[in-house]
Amino acid sequence: MTSRVAAAIDAAHAEGRAAFIGYLPLGFPDLETSIEAAVTLAESGADVIELGPPYSDPVMDGVVIQEATQAALAGGFRLRDIFPAIAEITSRTDVPVVVMTYWNPVFQYGVDRYADDLAAAGGAGLITPDVTPESAPEWIAASDRTGLDRIFLASPTSSDDRLRVVVENSRGFVYTVSTMGITGERADLDAAARTLVGRLRDAGAEHACVGIGISTSAHVAGVSEYADGAIVGTALVRALRDGGLSELAATAKELSSGTRRQS
Repeated sequence: MTSRVAAAIDAAHAEGRAAFIGYLPLGFPDLETSIEAAVTLAESGADVIELGPPYSDPVMDGVVIQEATQAALAGGFRLRDIFPAIAEITSRTDVPVVVMTYWNPVFQYGVDRYADDLAAAGGAGLITPDVTPESAPEWIAASDRTGLDRIFLASPTSSDDRLRVVVENSRGFVYTVSTMGITGERADLDAAARTLVGRLRDAGAEHACVGIGISTSAHVAGVSEYADGAIVGTALVRALRDGGLSELAATAKELSSGTRRQS
């Protein structure tokens, strides 16, 4: 089964760089602008777009993203808005779009219905931070049926057995958590991320992308030395919040410049 996300990462590698994966919340600052922001991100160097539907209890998110998602909810964003928004984005760019979602909204919507609607909208898959492969047989079956990627998380505290399970059940890439805690910017990325990527390689991972705490092109460059891609969220959300689409574009271009590998 061909993974569009893995293909995008491989295409970046063929150009001598790691992949740049950019996160934005859907519905912020409003639904239409969030659609334009995703397209802007694609036009400004992102190899994969990660969209986060607002959720009322975002336990993994830092303050900047929490505030953005709360604003989106206050502005009237609803779960049903996800799929028309993704359909518009994917009609305007070939960059694969994955949804970063907590599990409860998927479960409430209906796992098969969610998979069908996401695939019909041109989405490429799901990142599910709060569900493990063992807890997701229905999603694994639905993603196999629809060809969607399923991206599970691996953390520095994961056992070798846990990493093998994550690798065996992920498609697209393994979301490699750089450090324990919530999303946000950090002055220094944990060396634990490099160690974790090595352990994932030992477990058979073909694509391991590092997220949480990456906020500068220097961070991206550091991660690009050893990982397949760098995932950035907070820095992009802050740029969109403070300077609109033009600031988002400038920030994305600056971040993506860090993906070029030294030959």
